[in-house]
Amino acid sequence: MEAFFSSLVSVAFHGVAYGMILYVISVGLSVTMGLMGFTNLAHGVFAMAGGYILCSALARFQMPFPLALALSFVLVAAASVVLERLLYSRLYGAAELEQVLFTIGLIFMSVAVARLVFGTLQQPVLLPEYLKGPFTILGREFPVYRVFLIVFSATMIAGLWLGVERTLWGAMVRAAVDNRAMAQSIGINTRRLFTITFAVGSGLAGLGGALGAEIVAIQPTYPFEQLVYFLIVVSVGGLGNLRGPFVAALLIGITDTACKYWVPQFGAFFIYAATICLLLWRPAGLFGSRA
Repeated sequence: MEAFFSSLVSVAFHGVAYGMILYVISVGLSVTMGLMGFTNLAHGVFAMAGGYILCSALARFQMPFPLALALSFVLVAAASVVLERLLYSRLYGAAELEQVLFTIGLIFMSVAVARLVFGTLQQPVLLPEYLKGPFTILGREFPVYRVFLIVFSATMIAGLWLGVERTLWGAMVRAAVDNRAMAQSIGINTRRLFTITFAVGSGLAGLGGALGAEIVAIQPTYPFEQLVYFLIVVSVGGLGNLRGPFVAALLIGITDTACKYWVPQFGAFFIYAATICLLLWRPAGLFGSRA
């Protein structure tokens, strides 16, 4: 019984850490899809880019870890503005099939570039000494970096929620999500709002990819391998809100960790089956608005 309880605590702890990373990466996809109505399957490219920036900053340039994290967010957000202005904005009014084909093409291109620049091997994450080793909580030892992930991600999520709920930018985002035409009629510059929101969402994906590089391997096939998990978080949680993807990310993180620990032979089968059943019951997701 004690062994089972110990494994239960371990699964819950590591599942929450993984779920936090999934949420930080996926929340931008949920908001941008809900706000812009754009099917951006290449969202994982930004997470992969953030991971590569962190690994390169630590290994090649010996940057301090906090600076490398900040660089992951800033560089990915800046690059996403260029992509949004030059490419994405041209397809806002296009059909979903065209958007899907375009973003799938971006994934193939990013995979090829990543292989050319970084090779095919997984990137090592050289964590600083203060993020290594065990951390004791209530007599149990947990990896220091996983504790840091949970605390840092929770703080960042709280700041994001406050930003959306308590600031003018957040009010404009919520207005545009609820009724874009009405938001434009009262003077909200939705074009600029789209660019800022896209940059923040992409930057968060880059930051999440950097934070999770120690959990989810950074390699060229990252956007394809992780795409299904990002889409599950968004579809289960519901588009255009922050609460739904958070609950979905925690559920998926804990369930995936539990399945890999207790029934590894089934892989992610239970997650896919549960997702199908849930979406048959609530097609708009747990917290999405009903049609």
